[in-house]
Amino acid sequence: MRKLLSIALTLVMLAGTAAMLSACNTTAGAGQDISNTGQALKNAADKNKP
Repeated sequence: MRKLLSIALTLVMLAGTAAMLSACNTTAGAGQDISNTGQALKNAADKNKP
């Protein structure tokens, strides 16, 4: 019984680690998208200066 609990706990920890790592990549990608959008807005504003 103790070995089964140990295996289950290990699997839960591995799944949690995988979820956290994928969330980090998603967050980094979203941040980069927002940064690119801001840069595009800045470039458009610079082109249309009076």
